Amino acid sequence: MRHLTIALLIALLPLSAAAKTATEKGLAIIEEADRRDTGWTDAKANMRMILRNAQGQESERELRIQTLEGRDDGDKSLTVFDSPKDIKGTAFLSYTHALEPDDQWLYLPALKRVKRIASANKSGPFVGSEFAYEDLTSQEVEKYTYKWLRDETVDGREYFVIEAYPAYEYSGYTRQVVWLGVCSGRN
Repeated sequence: MRHLTIALLIALLPLSAAAKTATEKGLAIIEEADRRDTGWTDAKANMRMILRNAQGQESERELRIQTLEGRDDGDKSLTVFDSPKDIKGTAFLSYTHALEPDDQWLYLPALKRVKRIASANKSGPFVGSEFAYEDLTSQEVEKYTYKWLRDETVDGREYFVIEAYPAYEYSGYTRQVVWLGVCSGRN
């Protein structure tokens, strides 16, 4: 069973109204996190991806990501690779949808072609990394069902631990375990 563990650092205040079931509590926590993550409009980031193989050899990739927040649907993002030379100019465009399959395209400069990523192939490897295409989309609340597992403290920080089960039949994951940081009122 393939599963992904994601550590998210989203500040959340403890929920004032206790949910009755683990499913209701998980959904309530995720909805509150989503509500608090609304209104940022756009974001840009320069990143470095380091790939390590089984022998410990490393290769580096530099990339830029630009994201626009969606209001009535999912977010739109553009990822462009700047290095190394063999993938420079490779671009990935993603339009995430809340209730239908995402739209994704990959531009391959060596071929001077745009390849549409099929909605049934989102679990394929992204540009030779361990990331899947579905890892690079925004996490819309409606795409999953949720279950609160526990509260946990790691290195003095409190977290909600929640399981997310994809509603999308072609997901490469059977479940994800998500840690959401709890805001305790201190910095």
